[in-house]
Amino acid sequence: MIIVTGATGKLGRRIVERLLERVPAERLGVSVRNPRKAQDLADRGVRVRQGSFDDPDSLMHAFEGAEQLLLVSLDRTGEECVSGHRAAVDAAVKAKVGRILYTSQMGAAHDSRFLACRDHARTEDLLRDCGLPWTALRNGFYAASALQFLESARHTGDIALPADGPVAWTGHDDLAEATTAIILDEGRFDGPTPPLTGPAALDFDTVAEIASQTTGRPFTRTLVPDDAFREQVLAHGAPAPIADLMLSIFGAARDGEFSTVDSTLAELIGREPVAFRTQLERAWAE
Repeated sequence: MIIVTGATGKLGRRIVERLLERVPAERLGVSVRNPRKAQDLADRGVRVRQGSFDDPDSLMHAFEGAEQLLLVSLDRTGEECVSGHRAAVDAAVKAKVGRILYTSQMGAAHDSRFLACRDHARTEDLLRDCGLPWTALRNGFYAASALQFLESARHTGDIALPADGPVAWTGHDDLAEATTAIILDEGRFDGPTPPLTGPAALDFDTVAEIASQTTGRPFTRTLVPDDAFREQVLAHGAPAPIADLMLSIFGAARDGEFSTVDSTLAELIGREPVAFRTQLERAWAE
């Protein structure tokens, strides 16, 4: 039995779909906050159980019988994130899970300038100490994040963001394929994987060039001071922790934390990962 948490989210759902192409539905289970959102999976034979990271008993029930558990990282920050992951790891130990796989991130480190990477590092510590076999999927930075940053530029033609550095932007679909390959080749990686990255590391100056070539319209790149960017995010209604989280991405990029390009993702999926240019074209065509 393979159990996937967060199976109605962007990454978790893609992984479940890839697994369903490779293994019988009765071998798959999902742990979801709202089972109604996974009804279509239940209709296809997947075991659907309610599991809340704020209710450890529900997680134990959701993880029952798991030979492998894919723990998709929570969309939370700081202690709220790590405490939820701690509850899941503890429940996995009590449920006697065979192996935990966790969606970490390239650059995971206690001293990372990106706040989420600190949460990933603390979660990897929990896994290291839990006594179960584990794998941390060091995913490249999601290309979807870059596309969100570009949404206003798509209309204005001006990429107005803080100073950055090269980032190996990586697609959800490629990462879902790679995760499936790792799950089905159980034990291929013990501990952290190499960085699972897209084929190139790009800064937003280069992204502006790509956007111009893709659309045939001129795109400019304007540097926004960090403090001004934070105030803009706050003015749009984001809470301070989210503003700090978003700003920390650029500081980490300037320090080169996401600049590594590695061949492991390509080896896992058997082809070159989708380039950021292609992802931009697809997203903006929609």
